[in-house]
Amino acid sequence: MKIMKAWHFAGKTLRDGSPVPEDGVWLPVIDDPVLCKRGYHASVDPFDALKYALGDTLCLVELRGTIVEGDDKVVASERKIIARMDVTDMIRYFARMRALSVVHLWDAPDEVLDYLMTGEGAAAAEAAAWSAAEWSAAWSAEWSAAEAAARAAARSAARSAGSAWSAAYSATWAEARSDFNALVNECFEGV
Repeated sequence: MKIMKAWHFAGKTLRDGSPVPEDGVWLPVIDDPVLCKRGYHASVDPFDALKYALGDTLCLVELRGTIVEGDDKVVASERKIIARMDVTDMIRYFARMRALSVVHLWDAPDEVLDYLMTGEGAAAAEAAAWSAAEWSAAWSAEWSAAEAAARAAARSAARSAGSAWSAAYSATWAEARSDFNALVNECFEGV
């Protein structure tokens, strides 16, 4: 029998409306699990589990029985929760740290920097949201102009620019994945 550990975000109930079981309790066996259709889903990587989050409770789960693996999730015929944690504050911290990693790209007001560094201050949070939205709109306009210029350039130059952008995006995504997974593992250390 195959057994593996994975990650699952739980809501207030299971998708079928039944209560989320206590830690250590196996859910009833589901015959013939199929990805995205039936069975108990989870992700091997905590960062991937974010895409499927039903709530703010992250669960370290054990899967057993029939296990079907996909690209970013798995489904099993059996699942139990090993440990769980409300990760609302952790996810907010992670989001602030990611924002701080690019704050040098714009002239952030002091209250925004204070909020990103401490997580305190509702007025600062609102200011951060609006300032980030304004910056994002400006960046999008700049990006659109740059993209139009690149399209006008020679085909080989456009390919080169596209490859550089793609590489930078992939590197940033990989860094975010690594940072989030490290944060989750630290929070669940000893489990």
